[in-house]
Amino acid sequence: MRRIFIGTLILISVACKQKSEPVLTAQQIIDKSIKISGGENYAAHNISFLFRDRKYVSETKDGQKILKRITYLDSATITDVKTNSDFRRYVNDTLINLSDSIANRYASSVNSVHYFVRLPFGLNDGAVHKELIGEETIEEKKYYKIKVTFDENNGGEDFEDVYMYWFNKETLKPDYLAYNFHVNGGGQRFREAYNERYINGIRFVDYNNYKSETKENPISNTGKQFEKNDLELVSKIEITAIEVIKN
Repeated sequence: MRRIFIGTLILISVACKQKSEPVLTAQQIIDKSIKISGGENYAAHNISFLFRDRKYVSETKDGQKILKRITYLDSATITDVKTNSDFRRYVNDTLINLSDSIANRYASSVNSVHYFVRLPFGLNDGAVHKELIGEETIEEKKYYKIKVTFDENNGGEDFEDVYMYWFNKETLKPDYLAYNFHVNGGGQRFREAYNERYINGIRFVDYNNYKSETKENPISNTGKQFEKNDLELVSKIEITAIEVIKN
């Protein structure tokens, strides 16, 4: 009788533990992650930083997001400005005429850097589709695995790219991400976040940037490849001189 009683207690305990772990959707995970990483501070502050000898600035004016990239040369300053509706390049304050194809390429480049720096904030943009595809353990930590794709309309020049995010189940922060790309011959990248710091309430990280030896490998497998040390480190993505100013 005592054995039956103990067995019943164990079953009840296991059932309670199972019930205590909430079942979250992809949207709920991302909403919580954005709140933890900066929340309302993203829209309430202007951000500037240096990346590879260029200055990047993100501002919000009259509800419009403005992304800038400033390149300082010996004899000129090039300022690229991307808004919700267009892209413009200035050389020493003079507007330069660009073909649509070149303007789109520059705009995509500017947007890409700001996108990664502001993660996970951009994952709630209107063109983004999120899907929770499972869970995975990396380096003894448990993660939610979320697949992200984009609408062709408003999804940018690289709307065909597919992203994978690993959100830490304990902290709900995106510790890893992977993506495939189609420009310049295509390929895959896997990024490991490190050097986390908060500045005026907004989370910033740097990344170890890895590549897979084969383009055919699904990016959903890159977490396992990283775990097995089967990825090659190709660069470090580091940002410096970060300033966060209330707008």
